[in-house]
Amino acid sequence: MRQKLRYLDYSILIPYLILSTIGVIMVYSASSDILLVNGFSPSVYMKRQIIYFVAAFLFFGIPCFALKLKIFKNRKFVMSYLGISFSMLFFLIVLKVISHGKAAINGAVGWINLGFINIQPVEVAKLSLVLYLAFVLSRRDGKFVPGQIWHNLFGPTVISFMMIGLVILEPDFGGSAILFMIVFVMYSVSGIPTKLAVYWLIGLFVGIVLLMLVLLVWTPGFIKDSYQFQRLLAFVHPFKLEKTGGAQLVNSYYAIHNGGLFGVGLGNSMQKRGYLPEPYTDFILSITAEELGVIGAIVIISLLFFLMWRIMEVGIHADSQFNALVCFGVVTMIFTETLFNVGAVLGLLPITGVTLPFISYGGSSMIVLTAALGLVLNISAAEKKTMIESRSVL
Repeated sequence: MRQKLRYLDYSILIPYLILSTIGVIMVYSASSDILLVNGFSPSVYMKRQIIYFVAAFLFFGIPCFALKLKIFKNRKFVMSYLGISFSMLFFLIVLKVISHGKAAINGAVGWINLGFINIQPVEVAKLSLVLYLAFVLSRRDGKFVPGQIWHNLFGPTVISFMMIGLVILEPDFGGSAILFMIVFVMYSVSGIPTKLAVYWLIGLFVGIVLLMLVLLVWTPGFIKDSYQFQRLLAFVHPFKLEKTGGAQLVNSYYAIHNGGLFGVGLGNSMQKRGYLPEPYTDFILSITAEELGVIGAIVIISLLFFLMWRIMEVGIHADSQFNALVCFGVVTMIFTETLFNVGAVLGLLPITGVTLPFISYGGSSMIVLTAALGLVLNISAAEKKTMIESRSVL
C-alpha cells in the first residue's frame, strides 16, 4: 500500500475530493429549508451525505485502490459481482409485482430499503457491467474481424440487454440509457471497425428521435398516463404544463435566471423553498446556478470534465486492454450521468431522474462512483509503476 501511494494520481484524487466537498455544501444549502419547514434538523441530509462520502472513501475507494488488479480481472470476482447485480434487479421486479406498483417512487420501483440506506441496484449494475465487458472484450482482443464480429459479441450482448431490460421494467429509462451507452462505447473502443461504430451511433440517434416523434404523434393508450410519458410531454411543453409535469423544468429556468453570472449568494435561493421539486438531488445544479451563478455551475462542470479527461488519458496510455476498457467504461458512466443531468436542468433533454455525479444527494451513486475512481487510481498507479521500472531497466 505504501509503495502504491508513491504512484497515486493526485490529478484524479483532488478533483474528486473537491467535487464531493462541494456536493456536501450544496446538499445542505438545497435541503435545509425544506427540512426546517417539515420539522426536521436542517443538517440531516448534509450529515448523511458526509457519512456516505466518508464510508464510500474508506470502505470502497481505498480497497479498490489498494487491492491487486488481478482480483478485478478474476473470472469468479467478475461473475459474482454481475450475479449480485442481476439478483438485485430481479428483486426489484418481484417487489413491483408483489406490491402491485405501490412500492414505486416517482413512477419507478428502483430502490431497496435497508433502513439506514436505500440501495439503488442500477448504480451497482453500472460498475458490474463495466467490469464484465472489460473482462469479456479484453479476452476477445484481436478477434473482431469481418465475419466474426457478431459471433464474438453475441454472448456479452445478450447479458447486457438482459440487464438493460430489467432496468427498463422498473421503469428507469435514465438508468437503462446509461447502461446502453456503457455497452455502446466499450464495444466501440474494443477493436471493432470504426466505420461500424459510426453506423451504430447514427442508427442510435435516428432511432431515439423517431421513437420520441412516434410517441408524441401517436400515443398508445397504455403509456398515456404513465409518469415517464408525462415527463416527455413536460420536456416538449414545459410552460404549457407548468402547473403539473412542467413545474421542475420551469422552476429550473427561474433558478438559473435568478442567479445570473455570480448568483444570489450561498443559501439565498428562492426556488429551493418549495418551488423546485427535488432541489438536492436531480436539480441540485439549478440551485447551485441560482446561488453561485452560472460561473459556479461552470466550475463544477469543468471539474467533472477535467476528471473525465484524466481518466481517459489513463485509459489511452494503458498497456492492458482490460485496464483501458475499464477506464473508458468509467468515463462513459460519469459523462452520460453529467450529460443527462445538465441536459435536463437546461431543458435540452427529457428529465430522467439522473443525479449529478459527486454533487447530488445519494449514497448508492457516491459509493459506486468512488469505487470506480479507486479502481482507476489503481490502474493509473500500476501503469506508472510499470513505466518507471521499464525506464530504470533501460
